[in-house]
Amino acid sequence: MTTAAVGIKGVTKRFGDVVAVDHIDLEIADGEFFSLLGPSGCGKTTTLRMIAGLEYPTEGSITIHGEEMGLRPPNKRPVNTVFQSYALFPHMTVTGNVAFGLQMQKISEDETRRRVGEAIDLVRLSGMENRRPGMLSGGQQQRVALARALVNRPEVLLLDEPLGALDLKLRQAMQLELKEIQREVGITFVYVTHDQEEALTMSDRIAVMNEGQLLQVAPSEEIYERPNTRFVAEFIGETNLISGTVVEPGIVKLADGRLVKARTHSGAGTAVTLNLRPEKIDLHHTEESVPEHFNKLSGTIVRRLYFGDSLFYEVDFGHSIVDAREENRPGRERFAEGAPIIAAFHPDSAEALTE
Repeated sequence: MTTAAVGIKGVTKRFGDVVAVDHIDLEIADGEFFSLLGPSGCGKTTTLRMIAGLEYPTEGSITIHGEEMGLRPPNKRPVNTVFQSYALFPHMTVTGNVAFGLQMQKISEDETRRRVGEAIDLVRLSGMENRRPGMLSGGQQQRVALARALVNRPEVLLLDEPLGALDLKLRQAMQLELKEIQREVGITFVYVTHDQEEALTMSDRIAVMNEGQLLQVAPSEEIYERPNTRFVAEFIGETNLISGTVVEPGIVKLADGRLVKARTHSGAGTAVTLNLRPEKIDLHHTEESVPEHFNKLSGTIVRRLYFGDSLFYEVDFGHSIVDAREENRPGRERFAEGAPIIAAFHPDSAEALTE
């Protein structure tokens, strides 16, 4: 049995009367890109800081590759942390910043030079070795911070919202680069973010947190396609939440009495909320063009918005307003505001949530 890179067992963290992390259990696999995702104040950064040794659990234990960390200080743990602020030495060159940790460990000059060169190559900064941080862009500074952390060869790399200070386009480019670098070095990355798209793009698995608790831990696709609570469904991307009641397995009655087929996990009479993503809804002029096994609900277009690559519609079903998003491509039907339509969706696209 493989030992987890990070093991968190029964961990609680209190600050006075405030419970920041509430009795969580979690195992992060060796070589995994793992994200802690949630809104501000959910406990994700506190969890990361406990792994780093910057905070200590009030209760519970944290292990790294099976070794109990206890009250071991940060510099005695096999981890390094990359922060949003970069924390580079402004008077040092790129090489000086990356080499600093190795020099503190009294690593030989030849070994330091070799490892620094490898780290700078890894983060695509070759040719910039003699520049100081003030001469670099935000993305380049973040790469220096990453190289400085990786050059020490930690068993686990902790990243606390490292892309938060970058603009959108650069952040998206860095997401892909970070994932590539993680694959190249093969070590465990534990990544904290409140950005859902960022977590979905990079992670092997995601832990969604709220109010100090772990709500769901699963691969990215499962988190998005099969959220287990209303909070997770709402927090991960755009969605429609439609109230109903289970009539029988696989059948839900909506507030207006119409029946739809859906994925249900509870018995008849249970109040549920259908989770239905906008892109899972197909709009049609008539029922005849809808596949037989799809749900078909009549409605009216309330609003249409053009996004270039997609068209966004608000559809009035009578008892609720539902959002639909369709890819903008040649041959795709367009619907005018006020037009009657049929909204169709596959039963597997609608998940009946009970909390």
